[in-house]
Amino acid sequence: MSLAELAQTVLDYSRERLELDPVPLDRTLTPAQLQEQAGQTITRDGLGGQQAMDLFAEVLAPACLSVDHPRYLSFIPCAPTEAAAMFDLVVGASSIYAGSWLEGSGAVYAENQALRWIADLVGLPESAGGVFVPGGTIGNLSALVAARTEARRTAAPGQRPFRVATTHGAHSSIQSACDVMDAELTTVEPDERGRLTGERLREVLLANGPETYFAVVATAGTTNFGIVDDLESVAQVCRELGIWFHVDGAYGGAGLAAPSVRHLYAGIEQCDSFIVDPHKWLFAPFDCCALIYRNPAAARNAHTQHAGYLDVLTEATDWNPTDYSVGLTRRARGLPFWFSLATHGTQAYSDSVEQTLRVAACAEAEVARRDDLELVGERFLSVLVFRRKGWAAADYQAWSDRILDEEFAFVVPTNHDGETLARFAIVNPQTTTEDIVAILDSMG
Repeated sequence: MSLAELAQTVLDYSRERLELDPVPLDRTLTPAQLQEQAGQTITRDGLGGQQAMDLFAEVLAPACLSVDHPRYLSFIPCAPTEAAAMFDLVVGASSIYAGSWLEGSGAVYAENQALRWIADLVGLPESAGGVFVPGGTIGNLSALVAARTEARRTAAPGQRPFRVATTHGAHSSIQSACDVMDAELTTVEPDERGRLTGERLREVLLANGPETYFAVVATAGTTNFGIVDDLESVAQVCRELGIWFHVDGAYGGAGLAAPSVRHLYAGIEQCDSFIVDPHKWLFAPFDCCALIYRNPAAARNAHTQHAGYLDVLTEATDWNPTDYSVGLTRRARGLPFWFSLATHGTQAYSDSVEQTLRVAACAEAEVARRDDLELVGERFLSVLVFRRKGWAAADYQAWSDRILDEEFAFVVPTNHDGETLARFAIVNPQTTTEDIVAILDSMG
């Protein structure tokens, strides 16, 4: 099979997948089923491009759930624009190394413009900057590494700040980052709305000694409920006590693009670092997290790797993305997001986020009007949690399994305070109120 024929095969599949309407949900297969249907795919002489492509298209791809399906409402879905998905092909084919300005100046320039749009939404100064990393876990870890380095640099003699403060609602990656860093995570009791507040934060910090903390992590859209912390009051306490203020907006940060909920983020402009995953609610493909610092020099001080062969990079004044996060080698993962922004314009992004918020509001109203359903907690953004009256954990799981087996929808249950509940995460502009009604009807 020639290169031209292989290229045509790959491009034909990609185009057909992007043109599918509706997109199939597909289903999960067991290892035994995949072994039976796919068999041994790595052989001494190879299968050849056409057979390998056929195997992927007919067996492997249908065994992967389509996260861009409009009734995929579990976890936090991914619904990339066609432009972003197509440009991912270009990035892969272009052999771009985007870790340094020297090797990837064009890519870095474009990525930085996409980062600037996000920084403007946050309200950060022109001097702010950062990098696209694989996901929120690496974004949060990188920000906390920078925070600790800065705190130790400025600490009084003999002090080594070792604590991070947040709430139980914070993403699991905060605990993971603390484990990796051998730091201590202390939790603050949230208010009656589930938010981290400055008043309660101050009590914890003063009780333990503010000098022992190197960061406070607030969340702009928790994963389980979509809660936005009281960022204004948290920022005030961090500023008062001189502690790095990090905002995890991996999911909910995209709401900054929506005027209807922008007020929820008051105070975010005071953060020292911020993350948002465009592969969640900003319509980019996996994997893409935007990490932005108020003072990039602090991040560069923490993350720049030094070696003789790197002197040509580290001794230059160029903007090298690898200076701002954990990791050295990096692909230009921000380019598909940039291409989609450049293609559609930022207004289309605001409109699309607003559309998902409207559907979420309709879902909230639909749940409220049904006698057999009950809302749980306040809806801040596009995540909705509710209970089916009379159901136990096994009922939720059986329902979830059934509608996935039927390739109708993917809605896994969640858990809160020991209770199993239903949860919708609506980030796909193609999800309609009709989809929501149909899923609720399936609960019987």
